[in-house]
Amino acid sequence: MLRCTRTVSLACLWLSLSGCAAARSGPTAAPAELVIGHFITIDSRVLGETRRINIYTPPGHEAGGPPLPVLYMPDGGVHEDFHHITGIVQVSTMNGTMRPFLVVGIENTERRRDLTGPTDDPEDRKIAPRVGGSADFRRFIREELMPEIQRRYATTDEAAIVGESLAGLFVLETFFREPDLFDTYIAIDPSAWWNRGALAREAAAHLQRSGQPARTLYVATADVPETQRQVQLVAEALREAAAPGVRWHHEPMPEEHHGTIFHAAALRAFRTILAPAASAAESSDSAQ
Repeated sequence: MLRCTRTVSLACLWLSLSGCAAARSGPTAAPAELVIGHFITIDSRVLGETRRINIYTPPGHEAGGPPLPVLYMPDGGVHEDFHHITGIVQVSTMNGTMRPFLVVGIENTERRRDLTGPTDDPEDRKIAPRVGGSADFRRFIREELMPEIQRRYATTDEAAIVGESLAGLFVLETFFREPDLFDTYIAIDPSAWWNRGALAREAAAHLQRSGQPARTLYVATADVPETQRQVQLVAEALREAAAPGVRWHHEPMPEEHHGTIFHAAALRAFRTILAPAASAAESSDSAQ
């Protein structure tokens, strides 16, 4: 009898506790969205299509404050590199190793069309139905995207761009062909083999043009021999030209592969050339 009573008492206690837990938890709440930025769309006359643009504002700048410089990035979709780069920007801004930037990610529609220049290599033309549209893509950035960002946000006149692989090729090509479009260019493992390495061969001629604007280039390479060779030619052209106002860094990273270099090189680039003024002055001593 005692055993039975004790068993019932324990069962009642368990039911009582279960009921209290259920009462405390209540109905299961639906998951809420985790928001790290927002997006706008631009109906581009230049490209003949609607483009989605993803925006990230660094911590402490969401509700106004001083104007921000802008970091533009091709491959800037939410399923591309937007989250990766904004994460680096977030932690670098918070720990003081990078100045705060508004990040503008340009989501792709036809990536290989937009990020490549013309080519006469039949092998290059096999990578996509349409290639060679980089000039139009730059025109879209200059005439439509930049004015829209300046209209919507409080920004300074400073603009930077970061890209890897074909996006790195676009960054490097823009540095030489439209050098006034950005102040800072970060090209990570750029596909400089495009069009049989024409960009590297033309680098010296581009640097000899008069009226070169002040600008900064950071280019990093992984363990791909052809990319290393082409970027070395670019570095040699920069060294020989010694163009006034052109500050550049060549960062070989042979320990990295093409698929692993982006995060490591972006972090290093941001700390080197987008750092607060004191840190940037210190790092400039190591510029090539």
